Amino acid sequence: MTALQPETTATQPDVSVDEQGPGLVGVHESIATLLASRGQWRQAYQHLRSALDLVHADQAEEPHVPEQLRREVELLRREHAEAREQSLRDSLTDSYNRRYLDQRLMDLLAEHGACRHGLAIALIDLDWFKQVNDTFGHLLGDRVLQRVVELLQQGLPEDAFCARYGGEEFVLVLPRVDAFSSVEVVEAARERVERHPWQEIAPGLRVTVSAGLAYEPPAHEAPKRPAVSAEQQLLRADSLLYTAKQSGRNAVAYRADGRVRLAGAASGRRAIAETRVLGYY
Repeated sequence: MTALQPETTATQPDVSVDEQGPGLVGVHESIATLLASRGQWRQAYQHLRSALDLVHADQAEEPHVPEQLRREVELLRREHAEAREQSLRDSLTDSYNRRYLDQRLMDLLAEHGACRHGLAIALIDLDWFKQVNDTFGHLLGDRVLQRVVELLQQGLPEDAFCARYGGEEFVLVLPRVDAFSSVEVVEAARERVERHPWQEIAPGLRVTVSAGLAYEPPAHEAPKRPAVSAEQQLLRADSLLYTAKQSGRNAVAYRADGRVRLAGAASGRRAIAETRVLGYY
């Protein structure tokens, strides 16, 4: 279990976990309460577990665990899980944050499952968002970001997620998808943003997004293709996002058959070659 914040040294009795006795159970409970009040969830949980171990010690049959102790252990477990979840969420949009994105991408690229079934990463940026803030104010701009996240997250495939990359940039991560499906998912998200009735929030408001979609194929489709890192795939998505922006915005740029293309309604535009990214096939 990982601590959620730097641990501080708490004053604790010099007691061995292996010692036994009814009084020692209370000591561990008291220490757990103190540590929990300081937000040191991992240490608090360990002390409650030690108290449970003492209750079980030297008994032939599994004893009845005191209900109060059981409730305290369960409460700390829930509080730890909730606090950890909040540490991985963006406070404004409630999407996942950069910390979660970095951790999850490393895990996905290390898993054989993602390599067998493909992994798509779409870097998405709100078009002309500075003008939205300048015209309508930052409070309304915050509402726009929140609504965009809601729209991006609608109908995502299983295991897919949205994370805030920074400012008005977001990332859609689509594990275990094929190239065609990944384009469909991201283009559908772009369309939802474009067609949303923004004027209901403020007269004259219009919001669109541009996206760069980088796809890593399954290993069996490209057996000689070198392994890609999370940083490399994000750089590829960023390069394609640049193409979408330079091609008129409100578009999804992706690569297929060695060429850069635009999805959906933007496919008829004249594509602009993106900045070359090292190792891009």
